[in-house]
Amino acid sequence: MFGEFARTADRRAPLYARLATGIAADEELAGLVLAAPLTQRQPVLLFACVHALLLDHPDEPLARYYPNLTADADPGDPLAAFRALCHSRRPELDALLASRSTQTNEIGRCALLLPALAMVAAEAGPIAHLDVGTSAGLNLLLGQYHYEYEPGGPVGPPAGVTLTCGTRGAVPVPPHLPDVAARRGLDRAPIDVHDEASARWLEACVWPDQTDRFSRLRSALELARSSALDVRRGDAVEDTPDHVHELAELGHPVVTNSWVLNYLTGPQRSGYVAALDELGSRLDLSWAYVESPFLTPELPGPRDEASLERTVLVLVRWRGGRRTVDHLADAHPHGYWLHWR
Repeated sequence: MFGEFARTADRRAPLYARLATGIAADEELAGLVLAAPLTQRQPVLLFACVHALLLDHPDEPLARYYPNLTADADPGDPLAAFRALCHSRRPELDALLASRSTQTNEIGRCALLLPALAMVAAEAGPIAHLDVGTSAGLNLLLGQYHYEYEPGGPVGPPAGVTLTCGTRGAVPVPPHLPDVAARRGLDRAPIDVHDEASARWLEACVWPDQTDRFSRLRSALELARSSALDVRRGDAVEDTPDHVHELAELGHPVVTNSWVLNYLTGPQRSGYVAALDELGSRLDLSWAYVESPFLTPELPGPRDEASLERTVLVLVRWRGGRRTVDHLADAHPHGYWLHWR
């Protein structure tokens, strides 16, 4: 897994790629992930846990290799410093690995969802947004960010958080932000933005090479702390129907999820789709998702058995009990570009 990560992450995360290359050749370091539950034994969890330790202890020698923690990051080999930190803070590291799961709240994906939600609002009127797998609920602030589509132009008034997205094809960049009548998040382990330790874990899950993501996450967290976000604890399969029914009283219900369903099992994903199908048989409903077809083959939409890297934007509509599926675009997993189909 570490060897594969090193091969695929070099362009997007050169620091983690260098670390993964070294860890792949070191059974002791690679074996650190065995402290995690079986379903969480992934390179990104180990990297996030070490990143969390550095955020708490920025004087550690390893920090000098992290671009988000120092103005002039050392481009050399970080493996020795990584090994030393894992050894000196092994009890803390094991505790994090045993108790944490990878949890991101990548607001850049709002730039991917915005055109789809604007399309639905133009068709069905004010929307009631349910974000499933919402983490801290930062994607619920979709209407409070400023967007720059290149080409396509700006959307929304100036704001403290600006999301820039390169476009290809006839992306229907909306002239204004969609009318959101209600918004709610659902997550099995929601992050409380007012809890410093929880917010710090979200920061730890951001790859340190991507300093823009790190800084805009911090800005979004500040915005969330001054917003009245409705984030509920619950299960995607079991609890989504009740929340959709409640929100349908306030506007056209739109369910979103972005790089969430890969964390469910195949049967859970099938159950999620079945739950939405059952809802759509009884009320008009829209579902916009940003997911990897390779990792979520149970979803309606394109099939991709070859590329882990591919991310798609799909809009599923139920109107009068009939389901339609539109593969709208391919996209960057963090929202940097959107290629309309």
